[in-house]
Amino acid sequence: MPASVTLKPGKDQSLRRLHPWVFSGAIGRMQGEVVEGELVAVHAANGELLGVGHYAPGSIAVRMLAFGTEAQWPDAAFWEEKIRNAYQLRQGLGLTGTGNTNVYRLAHAEGDGMPGLIIDVYGDTAVVQAHSAGMYKARPLIAEALQKVIPGLRAIYDKSAETVPAKAAPDAQNGYLFGESSGQEHIVQENGHPFAVDWETGQKTGFFIDQRDNRSLLARYAPGRRVLNTFCYTGGFSSYALMAGAELVHSVDSSKKAIELTQRNAALTGHDDRHEAYAQDVFTFLKDRHNQYDLIVLDPPAFAKHLSARHNALMGYKRLNAAGIRQIAPGGLLFTFSCSQVVSMELFEGAVLAAAIEAGRPARILHRLTQPADHPVSLFHPEGEYLKGLVLAVE
Repeated sequence: MPASVTLKPGKDQSLRRLHPWVFSGAIGRMQGEVVEGELVAVHAANGELLGVGHYAPGSIAVRMLAFGTEAQWPDAAFWEEKIRNAYQLRQGLGLTGTGNTNVYRLAHAEGDGMPGLIIDVYGDTAVVQAHSAGMYKARPLIAEALQKVIPGLRAIYDKSAETVPAKAAPDAQNGYLFGESSGQEHIVQENGHPFAVDWETGQKTGFFIDQRDNRSLLARYAPGRRVLNTFCYTGGFSSYALMAGAELVHSVDSSKKAIELTQRNAALTGHDDRHEAYAQDVFTFLKDRHNQYDLIVLDPPAFAKHLSARHNALMGYKRLNAAGIRQIAPGGLLFTFSCSQVVSMELFEGAVLAAAIEAGRPARILHRLTQPADHPVSLFHPEGEYLKGLVLAVE
């Protein structure tokens, strides 16, 4: 008999609305050997089967994989169907089988019905990142499904060592689940823009795929402008600006390795004669740059990963945006972002408003931005909408 959890009376409504999380406080009792990372059946207080998911100790006790009284117990066929559905969606988005773009997100956790799992595709290599013990243990079946679904797949790289809970997998190491490293520099294409990607040692899975649409929007405004790209990481916005005809592009990041990647990607555009990069703290860099730029990108890492840090994050966004708004040239455009899931668009916009008031500069919102379609948000799990941004015209 499989392990199971039974919810307290009245605590089943969120699951009946297909929200994929069961919080620990909703559980009335557990039966059988309930182990972190293993599958459990979830029952209502009256014994009705509500679905199946991965168990984990902590606030989010179960991440649901299937719902209803006929919920399928996840096996090889289950994973193949999940991966195939996700792949077919990306096919419909025009992201597969095209030389113009060969980098995209294949599995976006709850947005694709696979809580705790990220899969990014870079050309002929899939990079898997498990954020839960359950997904970490399911990697062999996931890798098998990827090989069946994605044509021409040469390798599958597991990048879970930094993301899987340490207690669940204390010996986790990154490495290839299928295939091996080509031993060569990995060059991918995004909207015809070449990028060198290091999925083995880079941040996240190697590239910030979620800014693809926003980079394209910036390219519309970049021609003839002086562009500053802060927290540039691998220089995605910088490369788009260079290829679009920006007068100059400056890239800033505190990480020397990120600056090296940015310089490499700027060189791949063939226009790096108009590019300079600085390994420096962004706030320090901005202090003496008054009116030097008429397009500034503020794309910091997440200032808050938990609700407890949200207030400090909002203060951080206010401080950063005030610095950018003060320094941008009159008539300039500010592309400003938050990737903190616990900071809503309303709160982020409020922080930017406070920054404009503090800076004493009138500003208008031209665009409200979010994540692209290969980072879908489940209607039943609005928490999956993490990226938000604004484009401001600053007088």
